[in-house]
Amino acid sequence: MGQGESRQNSDKNKDKEKKKFEAPIPTRVGKKKRSKGPDTVNKLPTVTPYTKCRLRLLKSERIKDFLLMEEEYIKNQERMNPQEDKNEEERSKIEEVRGSPMAVGSLEEIIDENHAIVSTSVGSEHYVNIYSFVDKDQLEPGCTVLMNHKVHAVVGVLSDDTDPLVSVMKLEKAPTETYADIGGLDQQITEIKESVELPLTHPEYYEEMGIKPPKGVILYGPPGTGKTLLAKAVANQTSATFLRVVGSELIQKYLGDGPKLVRELFRVAEDNAPSIVFMDEIDAIGMKRYDSNSGGEREIQRTMLELLNQLDGFDSRGDVKVIMATNRIDALDPALIRPGRIDRKIEFPLPDVKTKKRIFNIHTTKMTLADDVDLEEYYNSKEELSGADIKAICTEAGLLALRERRMKICNEDFKKSKDNVLYRKKEGVPEGLYL
Repeated sequence: MGQGESRQNSDKNKDKEKKKFEAPIPTRVGKKKRSKGPDTVNKLPTVTPYTKCRLRLLKSERIKDFLLMEEEYIKNQERMNPQEDKNEEERSKIEEVRGSPMAVGSLEEIIDENHAIVSTSVGSEHYVNIYSFVDKDQLEPGCTVLMNHKVHAVVGVLSDDTDPLVSVMKLEKAPTETYADIGGLDQQITEIKESVELPLTHPEYYEEMGIKPPKGVILYGPPGTGKTLLAKAVANQTSATFLRVVGSELIQKYLGDGPKLVRELFRVAEDNAPSIVFMDEIDAIGMKRYDSNSGGEREIQRTMLELLNQLDGFDSRGDVKVIMATNRIDALDPALIRPGRIDRKIEFPLPDVKTKKRIFNIHTTKMTLADDVDLEEYYNSKEELSGADIKAICTEAGLLALRERRMKICNEDFKKSKDNVLYRKKEGVPEGLYL
């Protein structure tokens, strides 16, 4: 009996294994996927109705027009493909001939249609070939060319040969500072208007007087007295192109790059005339000349000589005015600041009591002051404060009030800020430097 039951159980288990769950046949839901392949491409759409009528005729004509357009498109593609392949092959050959990377040089002289003399950035000159695919109309002495890095042959022309540094120097947007933001300095503003603005706006006044307007102006004085601020105000007031350069930017690594940059700067100024060239910290390249064995010092002197040539050369500067700024006019070369090159020297002294009052009023106009603030003691203080120091005092007082979560600035904030500014000023400046 036990053996019979075990056999029956094993047969039932086998039947269960045979009868496994089978998933039902899935029904199609949604759009039917289009079959891909050549058969579907050649298959024409079904035209309904099936009976002969005008609607069937119009649909058949439409299909015929589409097939004709498709045939014409395929023929055009087959005809244009060989031309595109040929152009691509020619372009790849030109790129192989040019080589990569390409060197940048200057065209010194054109010998004939196929030969020229070029100079590299190192300074060496080479007699090279001009390849046939180069546009000969754009070639002229002094232009920037692309050369093969192995044989130095001319393989292209750079259309814009302006130095990128010069393009950066041009101010696209005028500064927001105006003459109203300058406290005091009425005499200095009048002098710079007479020297820079008036010759550009009303040159006929000088012709009637029978005098030539000044070529350039130099602004000198201790740091923080408003030299750069006045130059920004000039850029804001005039519609002339304003080029700003710092003296240290004219000091370049390779020989001849500094003088070349000076020439480019004045060339761009002439192309965009009327224009104003503002050179800040001119003492970086305008120091007194002396005998030196250092190559770097000699290169700086060459840069200054090129600047002298541009200021007072054979070419007339015309509508290009030069403004220079420095803290150390005593260290500049006398040839740079002599009359004829820099005709006006405008001094920026430390502000007096009246000027201090105007500067404080400018910076505290938009500030929320408490009733106990008395600015008279700061006007009449004996400490030598520049315009930048007064601005720093006002800003520091606002920060001290903000630190204590107060919306009004009290007198104690001004006292602390004044002490902080004077301490930092005396800590960083050697004694007796600006005496």
